[in-house]
Amino acid sequence: MSRAIVHIDMNTFFVSCERLTNSELNGIPLIIGGGDRGVVASCSYEARKFGVRSAMPIHMAMKLCPQAKIMKGDMELYSRLSHEITEIIQEKAPVVEKASIDEFYLDITGMDRFYGSYRWTDELAQRITKETGLPLTFALSVNKTVSKIGTGEGKQKQNLEIPEHLVQSFLNPLSIRKIPMVGQKTFELLSRIGIRTIQTLSEMPAESLQQMIGKNGTELWKKANGIDNTPVEPYTERKSISTEHTFSQDTIDVLKLNRILQGMVEKLAYQLRAEEWLTSTVTVKIRYANFDTETKQSRVPYTSADHILTQTVTDLFTKLYQRRMRLRLIGVRFSGLVRGTYQIDLFNDTEEMLALYQAMDRMKTRYGFDAVMRCAGASFKPNNKDEILKRKK
Repeated sequence: MSRAIVHIDMNTFFVSCERLTNSELNGIPLIIGGGDRGVVASCSYEARKFGVRSAMPIHMAMKLCPQAKIMKGDMELYSRLSHEITEIIQEKAPVVEKASIDEFYLDITGMDRFYGSYRWTDELAQRITKETGLPLTFALSVNKTVSKIGTGEGKQKQNLEIPEHLVQSFLNPLSIRKIPMVGQKTFELLSRIGIRTIQTLSEMPAESLQQMIGKNGTELWKKANGIDNTPVEPYTERKSISTEHTFSQDTIDVLKLNRILQGMVEKLAYQLRAEEWLTSTVTVKIRYANFDTETKQSRVPYTSADHILTQTVTDLFTKLYQRRMRLRLIGVRFSGLVRGTYQIDLFNDTEEMLALYQAMDRMKTRYGFDAVMRCAGASFKPNNKDEILKRKK
């Protein structure tokens, strides 16, 4: 049996949420982002006509579209509406994967025998828009790759259904840029040898692709040929992420304690960005030598940036550690998590800061967490004995 996989994409989600609360924003070029040196988190279709795109520096976006209105953004509003959408989908769909704050995959295989897969999806989409007031686009096909590409095309051609026998004819004329795993460097590499359409890519030997771009070559060839067996992973919401450090000898060395806390923050913040989470609540925990345990927490604007979280943890620890007794354990927890499609808080951080985090994260992903660290936190060496990572569903 062919699978029936739906991809749902909420159209210009941040912009649509803002317009839901303020109708005066309808029909005008709108940019969601922060500060003159920040970057674009989202933009309206009216702004896109001028060439404005997500992750573009704000100053560049304003040169392209000087008449645009810039708003900082409200992650709490976006998170609440995303949660409402998730509940509606989970109530109806048998298997749901929440890929990001505004993007979902549904496996509705077998639905066509009872109701009709496209009709079922269309009615679900209408219900989401009716109950939330937010527009969306969906595509239905045999796997996640084709459905996601279909959603992108559907924004101009309305919602799409791409049955199995039409998959290749649908993909063939499209640019290789449409394949989710094709970034700018891969596009430039393939373009230099004349590969610009999915059809040309699909006709190229898989072995040649692997030689050109490495281990992802075969996977790219499969996607160009409409092959993707990746399952829809059932969605579960993570509630918090935390780490604790138990000392082999109790300590009162405040300088050492602060260094370890900074290393903990760097470790957890990297994990947040890798899994595309933002946190809104920071908690510091200490346990004294006599086993007395105290905690202190603080709310922060949604973020996954080390420099913001480190300052918050340092302030909390200073307020919390007043008894000057030896400590046997310290811990940090980030909670109040929401999904985000960006690696750091684009509403507050500059493009330089964004570039720095992206470069560090690439190195950590490729060579390991401790490949590049801030000097202050370098003394924190996670191991099985001293670090306990807790995942709470």
